Amino acid sequence: MARIGYARVSTIDQDLETQIAKLKAEGCGIIRSEKVSGASRDGRAELATIIDFLRPGDELVVTRLDRLGRDTRDVLNLIYECEQRGAFVTVLDPHVSTRGEMGHIVLTVLGMVAQMERRFIKERQRDGIEKAKASGVYKGGKGRLGRTRMAEMHSAGIGVSEIAGYVGCSRMQVYRVIKEI
Repeated sequence: MARIGYARVSTIDQDLETQIAKLKAEGCGIIRSEKVSGASRDGRAELATIIDFLRPGDELVVTRLDRLGRDTRDVLNLIYECEQRGAFVTVLDPHVSTRGEMGHIVLTVLGMVAQMERRFIKERQRDGIEKAKASGVYKGGKGRLGRTRMAEMHSAGIGVSEIAGYVGCSRMQVYRVIKEI
């Protein structure tokens, strides 16, 4: 039976060290970590690796349930996938495990709370943006792509793949900009 730790933070400037230290203290022999949003499972390669690696009797350990995800359905699906592999999920704060029925109920409720918390965060963010717009502070996000430069390059006969490589975006984004222009 292996105890496998998973640590996650949402942004690059956040620190994983506290989570990793707690997972090590809990006896996790393997710890995988990543800096990616918990809003969905997309782009969470380390978590996918852990799920693929789980064997019967293994235990996936996280410091808090929201480290697994902020969407109740995603969290419950992750727990289900672990159970299908004969593995357990343990959350350290508060200490809950899927080894018993009560753990399932508590994790379901905690998953709902995590999702609700995400909605509150987005709502506060939206309110802040509206206040900033009303006071003239917020002007919207900066255009990250050189749309003018893309148009010039396209007019000069440079291919979409080359433009995407130069600007640092996907070809689909270049197609969208060209269509807009």
